[in-house]
Amino acid sequence: MSSTVFRTKKVEQSILDTEEPAHALKKSLSALDLTVFGVGVIIGTGIFVLTGKVARENAGPAVALAFVAAGIVCALAALCYAEFASTLPVAGSAYTFSYASLGELPAWIIGWDLVLEFALGTAVVAVGWSGYIRALLDNAGWHLPEYLGGRDGAHGFGFDILAAVLILVLTGILVLGMKLSARVTRLVVAVKVSVVLIVIVAGAFFIDAGNYKPFVPKPEPVAAGGDLKAPLIQLMVGWAPANFGVMGIFAAASVVFFAFIGFDVVATAAEETKNPQRDMPRGILGSLLVCTVLYVAVSVVVTGMQRYTQLSVDAPLADAFKATGHPWFAGVISFGAAVGLTTVCMILLLGQTRVFFAMSRDGLLPRFFSHVHPRFRTPHRPTVLLGVVIAVVAGFTSLSELAELVNIGTLFAFVVVAVGVVVLRRTRPDLHRAFRTPWVPVIPVLSVAATLWLMLNLPAETWLRFAVWMVLGFVVYFLYGRTHSRLARGQDTPAVPPSQGTRG
Repeated sequence: MSSTVFRTKKVEQSILDTEEPAHALKKSLSALDLTVFGVGVIIGTGIFVLTGKVARENAGPAVALAFVAAGIVCALAALCYAEFASTLPVAGSAYTFSYASLGELPAWIIGWDLVLEFALGTAVVAVGWSGYIRALLDNAGWHLPEYLGGRDGAHGFGFDILAAVLILVLTGILVLGMKLSARVTRLVVAVKVSVVLIVIVAGAFFIDAGNYKPFVPKPEPVAAGGDLKAPLIQLMVGWAPANFGVMGIFAAASVVFFAFIGFDVVATAAEETKNPQRDMPRGILGSLLVCTVLYVAVSVVVTGMQRYTQLSVDAPLADAFKATGHPWFAGVISFGAAVGLTTVCMILLLGQTRVFFAMSRDGLLPRFFSHVHPRFRTPHRPTVLLGVVIAVVAGFTSLSELAELVNIGTLFAFVVVAVGVVVLRRTRPDLHRAFRTPWVPVIPVLSVAATLWLMLNLPAETWLRFAVWMVLGFVVYFLYGRTHSRLARGQDTPAVPPSQGTRG
């Protein structure tokens, strides 16, 4: 049993599979496209909402340091992703990396995890986008019928028509090709980043240096919780973090970390990159660096504009401008948030379809879904299927409580990728690595430790839901994936030598 479920797929074979005419994706992306994708998915509502929440509740003006700490944790994981994505430029991200290093069952589990992560992420973001658009329509005097505004607050039938339409439109764009997707993303990201820069530049003129004192407020102990909504570490050892002070900065970092989630989606586009060995590390690390700088700048500005104890939790940036007598900026910020969420939604959907496509090409899901469109060279079948399913889920479901499943899924992927880097260094030292994670195994070990710490700070009920989904994944694998795998059926074509399969 163990010899079959932990069988690995050679790197050379994975690369060779990408050259099969019926299953080959079109290479059209540059380093700039990848960086834009990363910025597009990372900068969402987090920069407009989380900044005020953690400043008021956890860290005060030192929230800027919390963003730096969270960025460092993400950088550890990003270094591991960069090595894998440049060495193994194949669709599937952590799933494909795991298949080459840890084996088929771990790869299936991480693929199963990513499918849920990206699906829920897409649906949650679409519902959030719908809320912004409805608010803008209400301000203009146009009101949607209650039954088309979603499940929240609906009496009887409720369907979020805006969220569903958004996902279907983005599905169509993804089917038509990655280059079109990249062009749309560039335009929208330009608008979104412009709004963020307006906030930073305009807000800098309204900073009161007195609001930074004290920069690190005195610590306040937090009572440990005892139910499933409490962080898992509290239930395990009864430990609870302190707010404010030095420990408050780290407590805030565990919250704002989730504003960075998304850079890993860049790795799913490795197979569609013109020069992945050079451009994947640039795209992954570049997008993370840009977003960290923007996050820190925004947090410095907003805590300087308004006393941290007075910041609002729901709309801190907009309300900070109102407090300084400039309400016009509130509308600009809301517009930027609404526009920005479209790219978050599209890139999450992109990531999910590529993972699904890669699993299908390996036989772990029906091979029907691994055929690309003859003209557009995109995985149109899984894109349409998943787009329709997610549109229905987003339309009919209130997903606020499920949003944290996205977080734990991403963190689990971080752990697997970091471990995989160490394993593949030992099992395949002969591979050409265009980018090498520095200080292995120190960097991967630090990444695993930091990631596990963040996972332990998630609510116990999130762990419970995640466990249920994983158990369901084991069932599907042993009933279908293990016997239909191309490795199990010996359907892989002969592998090419390492010098041919890992370069160029």
